[in-house]
Amino acid sequence: MLELAILGLLKEHPMHGYDLRKRLRVDFGLLSSLSFGSLYPALRRLQIASAVREVGPGAHDPQLPSVIPLTGSLTGERAAFRARLAARATAQAGTRPAKGVGSRSRKVYEITRRGEELFEQLLAEEPAPSEDGRTFSLRWLFARHLPPEARLRLLERRKRQLEDRLADVERRSAKPPRPLDRFERSILDHSNAQIHFELDWIDRLITGERDTLVRETETEVS
Repeated sequence: MLELAILGLLKEHPMHGYDLRKRLRVDFGLLSSLSFGSLYPALRRLQIASAVREVGPGAHDPQLPSVIPLTGSLTGERAAFRARLAARATAQAGTRPAKGVGSRSRKVYEITRRGEELFEQLLAEEPAPSEDGRTFSLRWLFARHLPPEARLRLLERRKRQLEDRLADVERRSAKPPRPLDRFERSILDHSNAQIHFELDWIDRLITGERDTLVRETETEVS
């Protein structure tokens, strides 16, 4: 999900790491806990994959930490990254630049043609069964880069996920494994209302995308 967000932002224009983190944390509340300890390893992975490149001063800093494999654990990635930073700080003792002018702050990242291809692939790929609403919301943020048919498929997949969740909530509400007190019942009622609200939203989006698809088809025919 993080790589998709980075590539989506870099499609707008090149950015340095601090701008990327600000946009991802503030503009996209979906990644509000993002730290540099997760951002820079992800950027490095994208560099290794030739999906992004550095431009401007400091673009080829040989002391950039080596690639950190995706572990699936933000805690693990942060710990590994901090260890590399500590080793780097020790090696640079006595030669560190003044505060605020470190090489990292000068690095600007831009997306490559390979990155454009990877972004489209990540955006359109079939989601995992365990994919949550945050990942869908992130995909939808960048859905303007998809054709109407792909946007429609994305919405219809999300609708199926929500319908499955709703069926599960209604099943647990109708036949709980044990008697529920009013507090437990209120949580189920809240979940039910939330899913219905999102389903209504998805249905409106699906209607809009179908209308767009019809208009584009009519334009091509005429």
